[in-house]
Amino acid sequence: MGEHCPVPASPPQQDGGPGAVPAPPAHPRDKWSKKMDFLLSVVGFAVDLGNVWRFPYICYQNGGGAFLIPYTLMAVFGGVPLFYMELALGHPAPCGTTSPTQDQQPYEIPPAPCRAQGEAQLSQAARACPPLSTGVGFAICIIGLYVSFYYNTIIAWALYYFYSSFSGTLPWASCDNPWNTPNCTNYFGRNNVTWTNFSRSPAEEFYTRKVLELQKSGGLYNVGGIRWQLLLCLFLIFTIVYFSLWKGVKTSGKVVWVTATLPYLVLLILLVRGATLPGAWRGVLFYLRPDWGKLLSTAVWVDAAAQIFFSLGPGFGVLLALASYNHFHNNCYRDALITSAVNCLTSFLSGFVIFTVLGYMAEMRDVEVEDVARDKGPSLLFITYPEAIANMVGSTFFAVIFFLMMITLGLDSTFGGLEAVITAVMDEYPQVLAQRRELFVLGLITVCFLGSLSTLTYGGAYVVKLLEEFGAGCSILAVVLLETIAVSWFYGIQRFSHDVKAMLGFTPGLFWKVCWAAISPALLAFIVASSLLEQPPLALFGYQYPAWSTSLGHLVGASSFICIPVYMVYKLVWTPGSLKQRLAVCIRPEKTARDPQAETVGMEPVL
Repeated sequence: MGEHCPVPASPPQQDGGPGAVPAPPAHPRDKWSKKMDFLLSVVGFAVDLGNVWRFPYICYQNGGGAFLIPYTLMAVFGGVPLFYMELALGHPAPCGTTSPTQDQQPYEIPPAPCRAQGEAQLSQAARACPPLSTGVGFAICIIGLYVSFYYNTIIAWALYYFYSSFSGTLPWASCDNPWNTPNCTNYFGRNNVTWTNFSRSPAEEFYTRKVLELQKSGGLYNVGGIRWQLLLCLFLIFTIVYFSLWKGVKTSGKVVWVTATLPYLVLLILLVRGATLPGAWRGVLFYLRPDWGKLLSTAVWVDAAAQIFFSLGPGFGVLLALASYNHFHNNCYRDALITSAVNCLTSFLSGFVIFTVLGYMAEMRDVEVEDVARDKGPSLLFITYPEAIANMVGSTFFAVIFFLMMITLGLDSTFGGLEAVITAVMDEYPQVLAQRRELFVLGLITVCFLGSLSTLTYGGAYVVKLLEEFGAGCSILAVVLLETIAVSWFYGIQRFSHDVKAMLGFTPGLFWKVCWAAISPALLAFIVASSLLEQPPLALFGYQYPAWSTSLGHLVGASSFICIPVYMVYKLVWTPGSLKQRLAVCIRPEKTARDPQAETVGMEPVL
């Protein structure tokens, strides 16, 4: 999607000339009020619920301390270079996640003196991507919608827990509630309690039978009615999201000062509390004890690469959107190093917060840490950790701050994900939407809310699992791969490096160029191929997903990726000329296709 980008005043040229500048639009583009607004927004997007539930589980499952070796290597050679690339692609300009269309040509970059005045510049993403890759932007927007359909429901669950925590005795602390079954077993503070394979903790039954009410669902065949309590929670979440995004980055940039910093204060409090619990050392040893033999397994390296890519979040369009509100000479190189390091360290710190508590639970149950660390995904946050909190001194306080942390972690990522969609669509239709941002955001939030209704049913947890698995799995990795290929191979590393030098004053080193051109694409291709070849059957709380649901999940994943070949066909059909001429125009970047003279005389386009 293109945009009419404002440029500094310069002497107009004759209409139709190669340097012709269309009349600038009447609407100025927003900018971040402060540099910290941008940094906190990026950190808030990258550091999400997955840092708390996904990294600790994957780490202990794949060799504990030994897993840090492939994780670090994948971060250095894959995740951080692509993080840097996306910030560089988006940060200087007022354009979103998609490339300009043929009839919406971007402006020429003004000369250096004009750039020094801090005026808006043309998006590097728009220049670097050939017209055929515009479908990638549409795919990113659809993936963003799928994520919003289930991710905000998880935040609504956390809000339900947050509300339920304001009581003298936490409702998941005992088996004396109407929703409990004979299998409910409370072993904390009691002797001679036998834990069997049929035993269910009070926290598990509260989550499955009270919050979700899965017992009223027959699986995906019969998901049942909507839980009105969760509907109210989700409505409140989307209300907060709307009033944080409706005015643009000037409002969301202020909100993240709370939502991006509060989780670190809570993590520090929980870490100190966890370290003082009996058996905490058992959990830490289990978390960090290296199993060097795991490094010989291909699956471990795939998990490490997938974890770092999904954690840092290149490909979702969020980094492009957030960076596009920066000034031209913003140091995206330093931003990339700082924010990616904060993200990785947060994941590592979260592991200590989780496993000190798991060690405490193992001590209380008199079992191995491995036996209480089997829960993964949301179950780790809604069953395992709340169970431990319920049996701490000051349980109400720790429950309140823990679920408040989860809400803020989730909101940050929602802000970023929806801002990417908002920026992309508004950049496509600036004349229509520029003065109607509030109405457009309201419409988008309404669509996301309606799309989330299936996840609020009695069987909504099964829908959440399905969307989480297929909505943004292989499709987003494939999008990142195509984006990297478009920049590195079609646009060219040297031209892209020249652009970065114009922005930052220095050229990226050889390490970054090699990663962009070869190593990062190879890692992404490796992950995509491995994910497609190895797909274990889906299951949740003993429910085995039917075969048709897996096929439906593949269709959901393909529905976003299909935008890419569909747009390619559309572009080839509607571009004038012979097939050879059409291909020549469609596979070259917009700037290159419009400025062939610079190529013939051996000159790089000046960006």
